[in-house]
Amino acid sequence: MQRRGLLALPAAGLASRVAVAQTPPTTDNIDAALSRFKALSSDTSYVITNGTWRAEHQPVAPLFVGSAIKTFILTTYLQQVEAGILSEDEQLPLNDSVRSISSPSLLNLTGTLPARVALEQMIAHSDNTATDMALARVGVEKVRAFIAAAGLSGTLIPNSTRRLFSWLAGAAPGVDIGWAGCQSVMDGKLFGPVRSPINDQQTMICPAATFVAYYQRALQGKFFSKPATLTEFKRIQAMADAIPMIVPPDHVAWAKGGSIDWQDFHALCVPGQMLLGREPVTFCFTLNWHGPDSGVPAMMGGYKETVANVMAEVAAAFG
Repeated sequence: MQRRGLLALPAAGLASRVAVAQTPPTTDNIDAALSRFKALSSDTSYVITNGTWRAEHQPVAPLFVGSAIKTFILTTYLQQVEAGILSEDEQLPLNDSVRSISSPSLLNLTGTLPARVALEQMIAHSDNTATDMALARVGVEKVRAFIAAAGLSGTLIPNSTRRLFSWLAGAAPGVDIGWAGCQSVMDGKLFGPVRSPINDQQTMICPAATFVAYYQRALQGKFFSKPATLTEFKRIQAMADAIPMIVPPDHVAWAKGGSIDWQDFHALCVPGQMLLGREPVTFCFTLNWHGPDSGVPAMMGGYKETVANVMAEVAAAFG
């Protein structure tokens, strides 16, 4: 009798576990959090999915995403390293020929820097000088060729971050205002009528659905031939400073944020992927709006709060 009882227990326990596993998770809290994000502006876009569940809003909207496009530079650079054309150990020149606005890590440095460090600073701190160093070495046409070959529809990237600022500040087509010109822009001088960050010349645009499809493939190693290259891609992407702002504590994630404040135009974007156990959740949240600079802190706070809430609710529902 005792033996029969012991044999019966695992079967009963298994039946109980199966019943629980078959109960679909509720997404009511996720939907409510997504509604709060959507209410921040008429120009919002998001896609978030775990492969079986998906929520989206304006998934192919051509919104400005800022430095989030730097992940495409990283992928292309690592492809060239994998092919033996470039090396992460190569010393790249760091001087006024590549110096750009918004360089928290490299602004006052001159000399050379290993390509590996430039790539890290490009992703970890979104340093624009590091970005232009990497982009000058790999070649913007190589990056655009990768974007086209990968079918990343709706994606536009600038020739460099400095060329982007030159265009926005009114410089003639094809003109790089140089580091001296960038300093003038920071002092309030313009080179012509100001232009919108959303344009078809020098910009940073990528639809949320495109980012999600890209990260799903990139983090499976679809763009690389060697496992070591994927490991390096993940290592650098995990350094992004946007991750702890929106991803719940103790969750592995890879991402790259982007932003801009130009005249009365503002943008925030974070695409990437986090792991819930072994299951990936891939996401992109983009916010564009017009308004005075005085309103930026509140909007930034609203973005961080609502997106972090979405991610926490997704972790609670599916984790």
